[in-house]
Amino acid sequence: MKTLAFTYHLNDIDSVAKDVLQHLTAKTILFNGDMGAGKTTFIKALIKAMGSTDKATSPTFSIVNEYIIPNAKVYHFDFYRLTSVEEAYNFGIEDYLESNHWLFIEWSERLVDLLPKNTQSLTITSVDNTTRSLKLSIETNNINQNSAMTEPKF
Repeated sequence: MKTLAFTYHLNDIDSVAKDVLQHLTAKTILFNGDMGAGKTTFIKALIKAMGSTDKATSPTFSIVNEYIIPNAKVYHFDFYRLTSVEEAYNFGIEDYLESNHWLFIEWSERLVDLLPKNTQSLTITSVDNTTRSLKLSIETNNINQNSAMTEPKF
């Protein structure tokens, strides 16, 4: 596994999101960071970079938001308020996990046992009020010569 690191000013978030998209090897992305670090803000930029015209918002109270991108969907989860695996089953988490659509998951540590094996982790840290540090894990076992550059990202 290797890690890509980016440090960016919030004004540059859209170009960083485009760069990150080029390095995604999984369709399930686990967003880590403290409350207020900018996870949802970065997801908004990713959704935009993926070609969606939907307005991305925090799913803190709805648990999941759906966004339409060309030829696919993105399900954006915020598990912060979940207190048990049963709550996840109650809203049908298994249907989302088996959908073959993009899954952007905040606070994934609350449901570790349910997560698919093929994931990437993206950690955001606040450097100051306008600067963020981002680390993206890349599982090199997920990449092979046949899929690295030929499979469409979205």
